[in-house]
Amino acid sequence: QLQLVESGGGLVQPGGSLRLSCAASGFTLETYTIGWFRQAPGKEREEVSCIDSSGTTKYADSVKGRFTISRDNDKNTVYLQMNNLKPEDTAVYYCAASDLNINIAIVTMWDYDYWGQGTQVTVSS
Repeated sequence: QLQLVESGGGLVQPGGSLRLSCAASGFTLETYTIGWFRQAPGKEREEVSCIDSSGTTKYADSVKGRFTISRDNDKNTVYLQMNNLKPEDTAVYYCAASDLNINIAIVTMWDYDYWGQGTQVTVSS
């Protein structure tokens, strides 16, 4: 059974850091494009960052310079390091996997086949 499991969410004060993990089971992440998305209450799901099989990365403007996506193929896991967190980063964060090998510059939410269940990130003092 193909599965993605996110972990690492929680409550953090503004300016703090969290590292989210996206662990895969049932398939190897190495050849997939992996994306991180988030959805805040009352808002649409939005792309945060993604990384393709070659290690090329993309970030939303709102997180550039604060978030870093990386992958550890030996652990079959992708990470999202989030620094200098802001209250507007509060959301449920999801990871997703796409095997369509689409150019990372144009890959969209609809190109992802597998999704995790999400992990809550709350940034509040």
